[in-house]
Amino acid sequence: MPKYVAFLRAVNVGGHIVKMDQLRRLFKSQGFTNVETFIASGNVIFDSPVRSTQKLEKKIEQNLKKNLGYEVETFIRSIAELAEIASYEPFPGGESDGEGCVVYIGFLGNSPAAAARKKLLLLRTPVDEFHLNGREFYWLCRGRMSDSQITGNLLQKTLGMQTTMRNSNTVRRLVTKYPG
Repeated sequence: MPKYVAFLRAVNVGGHIVKMDQLRRLFKSQGFTNVETFIASGNVIFDSPVRSTQKLEKKIEQNLKKNLGYEVETFIRSIAELAEIASYEPFPGGESDGEGCVVYIGFLGNSPAAAARKKLLLLRTPVDEFHLNGREFYWLCRGRMSDSQITGNLLQKTLGMQTTMRNSNTVRRLVTKYPG
């Protein structure tokens, strides 16, 4: 049975506190099996015979809205997709390995249109670099996030779609824990 990771937006941020045991119960109530959470930031690993990630996303979003009382955008990737995302090198030449550099991965529902892609790349600064690949964007932040003028809301507005971001270290740890 396929294993998936659901990346949930707006879980344990902005006043929306959800205990991980509650989140696991909500996923199990939908018939998913082998449900686990990974750190308390809305990462849920589960098995499902459903092969359409779009159907899974819709089903989970509807259930979470019903039970939590607010919308929780959901971005699903298979374990194989996650391994590809983690091994992808968006910033060649070791630039992302510099002192204080952090790479964030933004998960999207669809690949952005050409105009949105162009707008995102125009946000580049000496602190921030961006790269798009399929349904993900990569953000290299050279220093602390407080050194950047980029925010999640600005990224969503620029791309014209919802996103949730994870530190690339979190994504690599997920791949290590759940190898394909």
